[in-house]
Amino acid sequence: MKKNMGTVDRVVRIVLAALVAVLYFSNVIPGTLGIVLMVLAGVFVLTSLVGYCPIYHLVGCSSCPLGESKAKG
Repeated sequence: MKKNMGTVDRVVRIVLAALVAVLYFSNVIPGTLGIVLMVLAGVFVLTSLVGYCPIYHLVGCSSCPLGESKAKG
């Protein structure tokens, strides 16, 4: 599995996931919407840790610099 996410993309996803978690646990986004956003935040964290986004693969795009995507393929 080749990396297709750059460092900036990964950091942005982790920050967004942390923001969603804070808003959920402070009851700003309650209920079903909160649960859905927490699942999405979990997916963001997982894809950030792995460096691979399946949706990017399906669409055929990559935010990874050229040298970084070939480093661990």
